[in-house]
Amino acid sequence: IRNVDAIALVARCFEDPDVAHTTAALDPLADCQVIDLELVLADLATVERRIEKVRSAAKARPKAYAAELALLDRLRAHLEEGRLAAQLPLSDKEAEMIRPLSLLTAKPRLYVANVGEEDLPQGNALSDRVRERAAAEGAQSVVLCAQVEADLAEWEPAEAAEYRAELGLDAPGLERLIHAGYRLLDLVTFFTATGTNVVRAWTLRRGQTAYDAAGKVHTDMQKGFIRAEVIAYEDLMSAGDFATARERGLLRLEGRDYVVQDGDVIHIRFSPS
Repeated sequence: IRNVDAIALVARCFEDPDVAHTTAALDPLADCQVIDLELVLADLATVERRIEKVRSAAKARPKAYAAELALLDRLRAHLEEGRLAAQLPLSDKEAEMIRPLSLLTAKPRLYVANVGEEDLPQGNALSDRVRERAAAEGAQSVVLCAQVEADLAEWEPAEAAEYRAELGLDAPGLERLIHAGYRLLDLVTFFTATGTNVVRAWTLRRGQTAYDAAGKVHTDMQKGFIRAEVIAYEDLMSAGDFATARERGLLRLEGRDYVVQDGDVIHIRFSPS
């Protein structure tokens, strides 16, 4: 899982004698600590392997590797205390130095409090503890009932939506998870269109530009970028189609430095190479 952008920790926050648990007492924070320990040990093994390689390379060029070796030794000592890599103060240069290691405990975290149906939508005392821990870390948290979501996935969409409304839920659990993940990673969604149809959704880091969006779709679009034709998704849906949106003046031309907004529909004008 080292290639992932973030890690979701799912904590059991419901009582059910028919569902086995590893300990007698239900404690979601203790469960999270067990997971953290496993992740710390995995990171520690990664760091130790890197130290061996750097020490070997440093025999020929000690000055070239002195800074990295010192950082790795500090990181190893930090992990040996059972602490997350994200809790180690690092300069921008140091953070960049260890980025290739893809340390698990350095990744952004999303806490998922899995509650019983009776505790929807707000959660319970156990999920409150999970939420507080997430807030203390600057992480995101979501309360859901996995059993309810699994059951509703087999229902007709209209019936599932009606039952969610009765439970006080404004969206499916998966959708709320995705939104939390986007907030955690500071992502926005933009759409591309062909003719009259919106055909695909793409993700960008918040603050990236139309030029970046063009490169996301295809490198040729970025190289030959001329302009971006942009409309908000809600405006397009209100107009019904691109022709009507154009007649109403809802489409606008933006340059390469335009900052893409969440929900933009973008048509890239470019010169083929």
